[in-house]
Amino acid sequence: MRRVCVYAGSRTGLRPEYVDAARALGTEIARRGIGIVYGGAGVGMMGALADAALEAGGKVIGVAPRRAFPDEVTHTSLTEMRIVGSMHRRKAVMTDLSDVFIALPGGFGTLDELFEAITWAQVGLHQKPIGLLNVSGYYDPLMAFIDHALAEGFIGQEHRALLCVESVPAALLDQLERRRIAARKRARQKAPGAS
Repeated sequence: MRRVCVYAGSRTGLRPEYVDAARALGTEIARRGIGIVYGGAGVGMMGALADAALEAGGKVIGVAPRRAFPDEVTHTSLTEMRIVGSMHRRKAVMTDLSDVFIALPGGFGTLDELFEAITWAQVGLHQKPIGLLNVSGYYDPLMAFIDHALAEGFIGQEHRALLCVESVPAALLDQLERRRIAARKRARQKAPGAS
């Protein structure tokens, strides 16, 4: 695994555990020698993630739209910053640069990015694993809704299975790496001429 795309917000939320988890994730990714791709802000959950990874000697690529949002103050100390023309381009570049996706607790922007990654996997645009870092049960209501949509026939079991959920950064990274390796094996087996 070369790079992890992390979806995170420009706010920190009300519980200190959220920022602690962002920092722990950034540190763990850097400790493993893996790079981070994220939205490029120096504030909120995004800033905590990036700062922790950089402090641990990691490489962090920010991808920010040319016209930043008022709350998204661009980080000034990243390994690399890419400025793009739109939110759509931002998400596409983040996807292209990454091997797996993780969503930290966040708001509408984080959920938008998360669901686009899931939808793109569902329709076959990528086979990259997707995970939620479920800090203090933050994503429990979302998972209950997804299971409700599954029970009501709007989501297939195979698509529900696209999402890994863990509460500890190391466990989530381990699970995503196992899924990434399995997806690569399946792709090789389906390739023309594979025996």
